[in-house]
Formats: sequence, C-alpha cells, structure tokens
Amino acid sequence: MEHKEKLTAKAHARFVRISPRKARYAAGLIRNLTVQQASLQLEHSGLKGGRLLKKTLDSAVANAEVKLDFRRDRLQVKEVRVDPGPILRRAKPRSKGSSVPVNKRTSHFTVIVGEIEKKVKR
Repeated sequence: MEHKEKLTAKAHARFVRISPRKARYAAGLIRNLTVQQASLQLEHSGLKGGRLLKKTLDSAVANAEVKLDFRRDRLQVKEVRVDPGPILRRAKPRSKGSSVPVNKRTSHFTVIVGEIEKKVKR
C-alpha cells in the first residue's frame, strides 16, 4: 500500500477582534467548498466574520500558489478552525458606584487549503 503525502497550504490570523462564536458562523459556511465557492460565500454573507475570514482564506490561497505552485481553481478548503484568543477585560460603570465586567473576546483563525481530490470508482 502506497502512502502519498497530501500537500496543503495554511494561513493563520491571530488576535482578531471578534468573538469566536460569531466567527464560527462564517467558518461553517465554507467547510469543504472549493476556494472560488468559499470566497463567494464569504463575500455575500454579510457577516463581519466572513469579511475577516476571507482575508485569511486569500492568504492561504496565495501561499499555495507561491510555495506549492498550485492553481487557484484546483484548490479546496480542507480545514477551517476558529479558536479563542485572549479576552480583553473591561468594566462598565453602573448605578450606585458599582460596575459590571465586559469581556471583549478575540479569535485565532486557521485556514488550510489543498488540491481537490478526485473520486475513485471501485
């Protein structure tokens, strides 16, 4: 049995100022799509996470084209991951001199792209 290594290109965006929960909505839209379809989905989704994730997707595609010499129309989104980053803690003043915490959450994006796999009939 021959083991063929799968070549992939990846891109990271760290400390992005969006909640991971909200960014995962956009990530769910593009899983296992071709790069062209994923780019269209993110452009027309109307989500802030889509706009931010598209930058990371474009970076991963550029890495694949430059480093691995792949063509854009033969690429597919293999993995999209949105991990939580550090939380910026702030306080909001309330009545009678008290305050409540405000958590400004950040995210780390990881996008991995690779060549489209051909289906093999058995």
